[in-house]
Amino acid sequence: MATTSPLSGDLSPEYRGNAIASLRATTESRQELDILVVGGGVVGAGAALDAVTRGLDVGLVEARDWASGTSSRSSKLIHGGLRYLEMLDFALVSEALKERGLLLTRIAPHLVRPVPFLYPLHKRFVERPYVGAGIALYDIMSFTGSHGRGVPLHKHLSRRGTLRAAPSLKPDAMVGSIRYYDGQVDDARMVTNIVRTAAHYGAKVVNRVSVVDFLREGERVVGAKVRDHESGDVFDIRAKQVINATGVWTDDTQALITDRGQLKVRASKGIHLVVPRDRIQSTVGMILRTEKSVLFVIPWGRHWIIGTTDTDWNLDKAHPAATSADIDYLLEHVNRVLVRPLTREDVEGVYAGLRPLLAGESDSTAKLSREHVVAHPVPGLVVIAGGKWTTYRVMAKDAVDEAARSLDERVPESVTETITLLGADGYQAAWNRRGRTAELSGVHVARVEHLLQRYGSMVRHLLAMIAENPALGEPLPGADDYLAAEVVYAVTHEGARHVEDVLTRRTRISIETWDRGDAAAPVVADLMAGPLGWSAEQRDHEVEVYLARVKAERISQEQPDDASADAERIRVADIVSAT
Repeated sequence: MATTSPLSGDLSPEYRGNAIASLRATTESRQELDILVVGGGVVGAGAALDAVTRGLDVGLVEARDWASGTSSRSSKLIHGGLRYLEMLDFALVSEALKERGLLLTRIAPHLVRPVPFLYPLHKRFVERPYVGAGIALYDIMSFTGSHGRGVPLHKHLSRRGTLRAAPSLKPDAMVGSIRYYDGQVDDARMVTNIVRTAAHYGAKVVNRVSVVDFLREGERVVGAKVRDHESGDVFDIRAKQVINATGVWTDDTQALITDRGQLKVRASKGIHLVVPRDRIQSTVGMILRTEKSVLFVIPWGRHWIIGTTDTDWNLDKAHPAATSADIDYLLEHVNRVLVRPLTREDVEGVYAGLRPLLAGESDSTAKLSREHVVAHPVPGLVVIAGGKWTTYRVMAKDAVDEAARSLDERVPESVTETITLLGADGYQAAWNRRGRTAELSGVHVARVEHLLQRYGSMVRHLLAMIAENPALGEPLPGADDYLAAEVVYAVTHEGARHVEDVLTRRTRISIETWDRGDAAAPVVADLMAGPLGWSAEQRDHEVEVYLARVKAERISQEQPDDASADAERIRVADIVSAT
């Protein structure tokens, strides 16, 4: 395979080797990076992109896979946050709505798209003016900026109009509703795309590389000692400034360098269920009030996502586990408004994630701050924590601003408001041409649409792969929505290193199929083996570990409480290549 250009944005195995060599050279040649970002979630990826597009020399390391923590386990929404409006947090809502518009219309129109929701009304006269005024304000606030809203305005619906839009709702569950719009994104795909865009502009980005210690000269942090989990090598990376963007691991990472950390992060567990689209008859999503928070029923391709919970979590951060009680809680609340109740047998997939909330006095994680904070606890180390997925770009900008203040040279202002992600340029033209593309490629137009909404204008790369090897145009076993070409592309262009990376993040097969990827795993391993140079033993090991993971997750979801669910889930360790 030809060596990938370092400015192509293709995270091939060859690129990874070259990037590691460049990071090692910061110590061997004493040519330190300007900024090393630790953490490959959405904020860390955003910080790497922000810094490199200011002209800085940037490295990014992630201990596991891109978005493997919180950033791949969200509600998949890009939204202003209606509940924060009710809390009178106008600044947070306004900021988030601006970012929503940017993502929908400029930065990532191929990955973020409008999604409609119903807000059910229960009181005939009092509630509609109050809620209507709030949603009208939500719409008005989204007009700020010159980038455009990206979504239609809200509309009031009668009870009859509500039932036409959502026939599965009980007639007595509401007296009417208000339809409004927010944005939706495949969170893991978005993060990988941000990382690729950072690499395209020259950042050196590597996954499966963890920080084991920080380098110091006196009180100053001057880089990090890291371990490559693929080879087992330990080496140093020198940098003028280090940005710690490790989310729920913030306290753990800070503890490597100081006990004077100014930020404390508390993890809140949220779980989501995935059910087939035909289980709920509706053309729109729904937002439902619960005694603790809000519950979303979100359209997701041929599925619905139902979530979320909001409970304290103090156990394994890498693999938060959903319990039987969590699943029952969501089913109980959504069934209050459905004509035909959902059962356990309707649940295709379950996933759990942890929100990194700034610790406060409240006993309830639902009341802790979603604002973000940047700190500089010791010279050379910047810490960013808190915030929400939608405002990742602002968080990244603020972190880089803080790091830039300590650099010797004058650093330009952030330009990420104008930087489009890979695949965005030419996307609308490619979408308009999708019928012609289908005719020329021999790939069904529905498949072309699927690829366009995942890769944007980069779809040409996958269609070229299929043209060269038609077998790559076949769907994966048990996962008809995904093609074999996407597996190979995940390895050659998106930095996938293991079967789990493909089945849980490059695709969403692990939550969208009844068997959670069991049938697809051997085929995925076969497709990955060539580009990654796996032996037959490595290939078999990858499949065994993935199947064991699925089994452990299923067992954990039958447990009554967090402790027992966590004990079952952590029986299966993360896969590592190094011995």
